Amino acid sequence: MKIIDAHSHLWLRQDTSWNGMRITPLPNGRSMFLGEERQMLPPFMIDGRNTAEVFVSNMNYAQVSAAVVVQEFIDGQQNEYLDIVRRQYHDRFFVCGMADYLHPGFYAEAADLIDSGFPGIAIPAHRIITDKKRVMLNSDEMMRMFKLMEERGIILSITLADGGTQVPELREVIEECPRLKVAIGHFGMPTVDGWEEQVMLARHDNVVVESGGITWLYNAEFYPFPSAIKAIRKAIDLVGIDKLMWGSDYPRTITAITYRMSYDFILKSDELSDEEKTAFLGENARRFYGFDHLVDLPYVKNMSE
Repeated sequence: MKIIDAHSHLWLRQDTSWNGMRITPLPNGRSMFLGEERQMLPPFMIDGRNTAEVFVSNMNYAQVSAAVVVQEFIDGQQNEYLDIVRRQYHDRFFVCGMADYLHPGFYAEAADLIDSGFPGIAIPAHRIITDKKRVMLNSDEMMRMFKLMEERGIILSITLADGGTQVPELREVIEECPRLKVAIGHFGMPTVDGWEEQVMLARHDNVVVESGGITWLYNAEFYPFPSAIKAIRKAIDLVGIDKLMWGSDYPRTITAITYRMSYDFILKSDELSDEEKTAFLGENARRFYGFDHLVDLPYVKNMSE
């Protein structure tokens, strides 16, 4: 089985603001996050840098062949760094660019990212709703960008606000751009009422759903996350296993668990068949994102065995 992580993050320095509040790095993997000190990274990542090299080491240990790198406003735009990552690790990462959607003119920014070689564009759509404004996914400038992406074969990675808040807008985008490939993140937020509305968008031909962050959604329950397995089974009933992909939301999730644990609970579950596990953990992402040179990563016995 070749495993692919469909939702991860990388950054050199997390220094930005959102909704009028700052996000800045602190020592020992912590950050000042929207007015609160939080453990943003594992404590051994002491310099606040969340680099490709450390991630590749985690991937190799956990036998994850490739990963999709998305972006989030709370990490700041990382286009410059991720362009380097894209070129240096082209066989391990599918990298998404991100424009500043909160300000007019983002179409030109996205077009430049596409021209520079980014194969995907990420939109943290839950962050384009702030206390002072809301950018609609079906606005004129957004629709221009989506039509350009459809024309150029660029994949959209998007996370939505809770429940059905932005579902009608995204449904209009999907219907207007039927050849646009769309990956909906965070598994529709299955701990929130109405999450099925997001998942059911995957009934459209070119739309899939990935589970980035599902372990933090059920963090209070902890490993082996039985309610996360139930959510996966529910999503299979709604749209079929071929429309679903695993994602870790690395590195934030590994403040509580190891990277391998973020998918190991799926491997060990008796509620999913071997065929469903193979599809969910890698095969669907390989097909959707076009990974064609996945590395072989043999298991290396660790010192605790």
